[in-house]
Amino acid sequence: MPENPVFRTATPADVPDLVALIESAYRGEASRAGWTTEADILGGQRTDADMVAAMVNGTSGRMLVAEQDGVLAACCQLENRGGHAYFGTFAVDPGRQGGGLGKQVLTEAERLARDEWGAAEMHMTVITAREELIAWYVRRGYVRTGELSPFPYGDARFGLPRRDDLQFELLTKKLH
Repeated sequence: MPENPVFRTATPADVPDLVALIESAYRGEASRAGWTTEADILGGQRTDADMVAAMVNGTSGRMLVAEQDGVLAACCQLENRGGHAYFGTFAVDPGRQGGGLGKQVLTEAERLARDEWGAAEMHMTVITAREELIAWYVRRGYVRTGELSPFPYGDARFGLPRRDDLQFELLTKKLH
């Protein structure tokens, strides 16, 4: 049984491991070990070292990491957007998915946003084709807003789409 996660803010030294974790959770064959894979809808990269370093070094938020059994097991990006927080770049090691670690990371992110930043709401965007992932967030109190934004087609930094109907939907949750 894995130990409870230890949470901390990522440092620049974590960037290579964070890139590997995020890629493993979303792209390629390794991602198919978990249920959060995007391999069927997107190829190419999910992120790169420059993008992750920008999140780690950003002044408006933090990259939260969860270590389990001494290993980087999960992460998420949190941004303080004045009144609400943004949750993104959420990744759990595919071999550790399905055991509650993702719920623990999301709960800690919500706690940080509410208690440390005074955020009234958490916002996130999810690819609408990811119905099972949206359902997971809805079970955790997130609301589908119907507010859509386009997928960045033509920008290989965000992946190579395998279909032409990708878009994001804003999900929100009140942080009481």
